[in-house]
Amino acid sequence: MPRILFFALGLIGLVALPHALSFSQQEILVFLVINVLLVASYRLLTLTGEWSLGHVVIMGVGAYASALFSKNLGIYVPFAMLLGGMTSALLAVLLSFPLFRMKGFYFLIGSFAAGEIIRLLWKRFRDPFGGAKGIKGIEPMPDFSIGVYEFDFFEPISYYYMSGAVVVFCLWILWRIERSPVGLTFHAVHWQDKLAEASGVNLRAYRTLAFSIASGFAGLSGALLAHYVGTINPNSFDVEVMVFVLTWAIVGGTATFYGPILGCVVLTILNEIVLRELGFEQMRPLIYGAIMILSILFMPKGLESIVQRLTRRTPVAAPREKVAE
Repeated sequence: MPRILFFALGLIGLVALPHALSFSQQEILVFLVINVLLVASYRLLTLTGEWSLGHVVIMGVGAYASALFSKNLGIYVPFAMLLGGMTSALLAVLLSFPLFRMKGFYFLIGSFAAGEIIRLLWKRFRDPFGGAKGIKGIEPMPDFSIGVYEFDFFEPISYYYMSGAVVVFCLWILWRIERSPVGLTFHAVHWQDKLAEASGVNLRAYRTLAFSIASGFAGLSGALLAHYVGTINPNSFDVEVMVFVLTWAIVGGTATFYGPILGCVVLTILNEIVLRELGFEQMRPLIYGAIMILSILFMPKGLESIVQRLTRRTPVAAPREKVAE
């Protein structure tokens, strides 16, 4: 019962939150929701023990694909978003053939190289990718109304509600995948790969599956971003953004489902409320790097360890029996 009550109060708070913020803060809230899906999808990949430096570029693949499907082919925007996610997943399957010949550090470097090649292709070809300037005038999410409430997706509140509903549904799917036998196999591939292989598990197939699922959801987050801002370019998905995703995941912790999400929320609040107000926003990469180093040194299990410590139930000591004199 307390969990249901906590969930209900949290849901009410999320619904009411944008009405207590300014317009610029509402826009930040939209980006935060999209980033939550991005970092949650990234964690799914890390379940198999592989860390990628190309995940943000995969997000960009979904953004570019969705923008081109809707703008050039006239596909209805919600369907274009789904196709954008599917395009990212398909590309991940293709990239898995060369990338999963590598492991660990080599996979990390290989994913970075693959991402940079994709970004160079976006810059090189003006048709259809728009070259270095990218794609402008991307089709917006079409407006619709439910009862008396009209969703105008040029307004950040409406887009927050729409993207929030999509992200919550996607998080539920990711959570169910992790708790399924497939998710348990992902963990086995990470921690006991030799034993899993000896038990008949195809390590490469499961790593490819995790990579493609994570990429599909990352592509969907990119599609949500593209149809909100209306313009994208190769610099929107460079390695600097990838460093931020890594920082969210490491500072939040990857042992639990909510760890990277917690890191994303806390560091976004730090950036938008503290750094921006103090005029230190240009120093964000430096400050994020320092936070990552300090987190690894003094809080290696991430912010999730603090939550676990606070919510851990202290066992009640059994009353001592009175000893008869």
